Amino acid sequence: MTRSSRFRPVLAITTLLALSAPAIASAATANLAVEQVSRMDIPWWHHRFADKQAEIANGQFDVVWLGDSITQNWERNGPEPWRDFAPVWQHYYGDRHAINLGFKGDSTCHVLWRLAHGELDFRKPPRLFILMIGANNFGHVHIDAAHTYPGITRIVDTIHARFPTTQVLLLKVLPSIRSPWISANTQQLNGMLEADIRQSRPWLHLLDVGSAVEANGAPDRTRFLDPHLTPPDPPLHPTAAAQQDIARMIEPTVAAILGDHRH
Repeated sequence: MTRSSRFRPVLAITTLLALSAPAIASAATANLAVEQVSRMDIPWWHHRFADKQAEIANGQFDVVWLGDSITQNWERNGPEPWRDFAPVWQHYYGDRHAINLGFKGDSTCHVLWRLAHGELDFRKPPRLFILMIGANNFGHVHIDAAHTYPGITRIVDTIHARFPTTQVLLLKVLPSIRSPWISANTQQLNGMLEADIRQSRPWLHLLDVGSAVEANGAPDRTRFLDPHLTPPDPPLHPTAAAQQDIARMIEPTVAAILGDHRH
């Protein structure tokens, strides 16, 4: 496969925006969540993808964090404490040969494109994938829980097909404060994951880390970084402190899978 054909978009976002109403309805019927959709037409995304491809080609990794902006945020360095994520990453994953494959704005269809175009081309099988995806399905692409669920199953099954001995840790979609529709679909999706996704997948682990951004069972604005932004955004992304709580919550499972000490 040539480099140009390898990076050819399967269905670019710009193409989606140009579709007629009947074509959009047809795409929805086909379930966009399980398709492969490129974002290579977005310069920063293209550059990040190329950088991550070089990182994969030149390194050996035991732990792969895979997801959207919540995962990408692990690379942020302050200066404000609420977005100083990198020290937390260093504490939990700095000695574990880990790579961050988080891309801001990605939904399941974009992750599927990345997996089909180089993000599984590791020199040796990683020991663990940590996956957090689905929040953006409910956002700009507006895909509901029933359609998002098979997108997530396709991602985990794609990883397993390539690396049968690798364990996958799937994190449920975090609660947010965006809209009643998004909150309802988040709860529905997480219920579907809890009820079904581990069946016939002994290599898959599922954890709920939503309490990291909650107080008294409801999303807590103080646990999100978005209200600190200028202008503020609806609460979606955990602060560095909340993300540290997520790392702490999953650490027993991570350490057990890797067979090392708890960090």
